[in-house]
Amino acid sequence: MKIEQIYTGCLAQGAYYIESKGEAVIIDPLRETKPYLEKATKEGAKIKYIFETHFHADFVSGHVSLAEETGAAIVFGPTAKTSYDAHIAEDGEVFNVGDITITVLHTPGHTQESSSFLLKDESGKDVALFSGDTLFIGDVGRPDLAVKSDLTQEDLAGLLFDSLRNKIMPLADDVVVYPAHGAGSACGKNMSKETHDTLGNQKKTNYALRADMTKAEFIKEVTTGLATPPQYFPKNVKLNKEGYENIDQILDRGNVALSPQLFEEIVNAEGALMLDTRAPQTFKDGFIPNSINIGVKGGFAPWVGALIVDLKQPIVIIADEGSEEEVITRLSRVGYDNTLGYLEGGINSWKAAGKEVDSIESISADEFKSRLANDINVIDARKNSEYISEHISNEKVVNKPLDHINTEWSDLDKEATYYIHCAGGYRSMIASSIMKSRGFDNIIDVKGGFKAIKEAGIETTEYVCPSTLL
Repeated sequence: MKIEQIYTGCLAQGAYYIESKGEAVIIDPLRETKPYLEKATKEGAKIKYIFETHFHADFVSGHVSLAEETGAAIVFGPTAKTSYDAHIAEDGEVFNVGDITITVLHTPGHTQESSSFLLKDESGKDVALFSGDTLFIGDVGRPDLAVKSDLTQEDLAGLLFDSLRNKIMPLADDVVVYPAHGAGSACGKNMSKETHDTLGNQKKTNYALRADMTKAEFIKEVTTGLATPPQYFPKNVKLNKEGYENIDQILDRGNVALSPQLFEEIVNAEGALMLDTRAPQTFKDGFIPNSINIGVKGGFAPWVGALIVDLKQPIVIIADEGSEEEVITRLSRVGYDNTLGYLEGGINSWKAAGKEVDSIESISADEFKSRLANDINVIDARKNSEYISEHISNEKVVNKPLDHINTEWSDLDKEATYYIHCAGGYRSMIASSIMKSRGFDNIIDVKGGFKAIKEAGIETTEYVCPSTLL
């Protein structure tokens, strides 16, 4: 028997490859199927089943394409409804894979169809639980993504409580929990950086599994402090329910080199968004006017999903040479399939063609410290929770989270000068590029973000828990 976790840091997502006696199972695959096909071929195994723990909101799963390419059956838990052929399993249904078995445990709460998969070894012993978004390491799935007119987040939280208490907590302490996500995912509130753990340890350390917790206490805790889910979540759920275009077709269409002239023509003719995926401090020195920077070496796909409203938005790419296919692949992971090509030769070819470039001023934290003595406007682009935890001690600092830039930044004055910082410089450059494209010419980025600000000795205010004041 083989269990392999295939973890993707950008999405904080865990897919799983399980094999026994030449038969394999994939759980919650990413959209690109090649890695799973290559792994099965290398091991001399045939993919028999593709298990989906639920309809994912934060990425487009590879289940449909993988089933088409292998003939494997797609398996969902009870109540799931799809527009393609899938086996809708019953609660407790058992699937044989080589010498092992996988049992479906219907665990609604995160969503109604959410299910966990219990793996038993050759002797019938419970070994591993693939818990999807029902149970994370240190947390549980948020219960507000599948709210309907007749089902509140409190109702879902109650179902989640029952699922954990009746289906998962009775399992043996030595069962290993393999969740669908880790720290950084928006599918929970406070997940651990660890990507697996024993159930016994989770019973001791996970707040949501406290033995003495009442259902009312659980509902209150898991529904408190939930941030607004990213706008692309319901769109990805729809794709995962109804199906999507094969990623090979997306790569064929998007992985096309465009001369500067053709690049410009497509932007004008198609209304294409120019997405520059280079590092923030490289981007700021010279970029195509009105292009947006979201660095591929960071939380690329989730930020694309949070900020680009239309999944069908035509996109052209400016990237470091050799990274173009990776960018297109990562866009498709969150449903952005309408890539029309990339700038051949990158920004250097654009400059060589004599075309206009723009720049953004980015200053050190030390320089920012000296300017902070004056009457300046400062935007902290971090999450509200980050800002509350600790922020610059200056009344001119305003917290405007980056993920609200399309809704809550419209009150800014285009004639004013704004200094923007985040935690480390990634989000502040995204914000700066967006504001620049919207006609804000007096934008200044603070290099290194809040980390550098603290190191420069700028006075900050920390949140003090009320209990420490007693």
